[in-house]
Amino acid sequence: CYNSRKERSVHMRKAIPLGVVDYETLKNQNYFFIDKSMMIYDFLMRKSTVTLITRPRRFGKTINISMMSSFFDITKDSKEIFKDTKIVETEYISEMNQYPTIFISFANAKNDKWNVVKEIKLQLRKEYDRYAHVFEQKMTVFEQNEYESLVQGLMTKNDGLLDNITDALSFLMERLEKYYHKKVMVFIDEYDTPFIEAHVGGYYEELRGGLSSLLHNALKTSTSLHYAMMTGIQRVGKENIFSDLNNLVVCTVKDPEYSQYFGFTEEETKQTLEYYDLSLNDEVKSMYDGYHFGEHDIYNPWSILNYASRKVLEPYWVNTSSNTMIKKAISSSDEAFERGYEELIRNGELETTVKMDTSFFEVNNTENLWGLLVNAGYLTLHKTISIQDSLYIIKIPNQEVQLEFRKLTAYHLKATETDLTVLFNSLKRCKKEDFEDRYRKILLTLPSYHDLKDENSYHMMLLGMCAWLSSEYEVISNRKVGKGRCDIILKSKKNQISYILEFKYTNDSSVDLKQLAKSAIDQINSRRYDSELSGTVIRIGLAQYQKNVEIEWQ
Repeated sequence: CYNSRKERSVHMRKAIPLGVVDYETLKNQNYFFIDKSMMIYDFLMRKSTVTLITRPRRFGKTINISMMSSFFDITKDSKEIFKDTKIVETEYISEMNQYPTIFISFANAKNDKWNVVKEIKLQLRKEYDRYAHVFEQKMTVFEQNEYESLVQGLMTKNDGLLDNITDALSFLMERLEKYYHKKVMVFIDEYDTPFIEAHVGGYYEELRGGLSSLLHNALKTSTSLHYAMMTGIQRVGKENIFSDLNNLVVCTVKDPEYSQYFGFTEEETKQTLEYYDLSLNDEVKSMYDGYHFGEHDIYNPWSILNYASRKVLEPYWVNTSSNTMIKKAISSSDEAFERGYEELIRNGELETTVKMDTSFFEVNNTENLWGLLVNAGYLTLHKTISIQDSLYIIKIPNQEVQLEFRKLTAYHLKATETDLTVLFNSLKRCKKEDFEDRYRKILLTLPSYHDLKDENSYHMMLLGMCAWLSSEYEVISNRKVGKGRCDIILKSKKNQISYILEFKYTNDSSVDLKQLAKSAIDQINSRRYDSELSGTVIRIGLAQYQKNVEIEWQ
């Protein structure tokens, strides 16, 4: 999107479109952009009645679907904003501004039920206002009555009900077809946000019937529909919105369709960074690379644009909505997920069954929970083992997302992120007293001592260490070393201090915990757990009875 040295000079360089989600604004105000217009070409070539594309937040769903709407909208003249794009070089340029087009977004349909319903109605009212002229045509008495009833329902903002507007979208489509004598294009952004919010907020059953009917009547039974495209994080299937819809295409992150259009490819990332005098080096790749959509390696555009703006290599991806949803899902997970999660945090990857065709809040099982983590961008499909069995190797994509996993891991351990950060930073800086103080605080704030009741419970501590320290240490757990099996070894990757931790637990309140902690140190030494380590090694013995602990440090 740039061609000359002059344009790349400091004074002529285009602004970075952080927070810009409208395609017309992006082009009219001359922001930097990556041309994704061939998505329109693919859309028209495929001729799918309804296309659902699921992607994580911050991967360009809104700007892309806004682009689609601007291209087709019969009420607009879009020649100027598409003049320098690839789509104008194809035969489908003749389709520009040829269709009545509806574009609504549920991205702000959040929080309580009343606000969700209010936002859905607001989006529909905007389209009713924009097309007010189509209702001036003569209507039958029945059409007039339906119109007045729908308008009344749309005007009632705070009733928390969708049941009185379930035909609002399909009725608008019908009027548009009669006025323009053409079928209608429908684009819905973040269609699943109300479902997710309702699940998190506990009012899912109250909302799903009305919202499902609204979408069902527009996308499944309306004869006025030409093509539709929806975006979201995951597929919502239980409501039977799509059960017998012809030519429905669901494109998840594992599918090849549209895989290059959401997020930046490596070449697009390189182009973007070079435009702002940065390079795509190994450090940048380590922080932001790692996603695989279909057959493409993809970077998070939000992170890349923020890095281009601030020129500071730090995490920018924060996914608040799905974080709340995932925390709730993890809290109701089973032991199979617990084991898999610990292996994932320990190794950075996991071979497991992943289901992405049904949302977790509809079918609560481990396979769908892994699918939720993949769909939400916390994990990526690293390798396909068996498509038939939905068996994949899933992986934490990069360092940026690894830092997000700290929050989930802290939640999983029933500790605060701050406490764990201080704990492990104290360990790295050899601050013995700070480490002991924070460890005791964490034990005291746990709901009960049930989670730390025997020697096998050290895995709780191990899980935190893997999330916080795996970039700097090889975390070795319960592996035969020297003359025995050590609980935890933190082997430095950077020729710094390494650590050996041995845990001792007792159910006898009369046991001297200090002596028990010293026996852990003796075990480390006598069994030569340091045999594979070089340089300085710190040995730590932890002896525990319920929430009481003594720590020896050698």
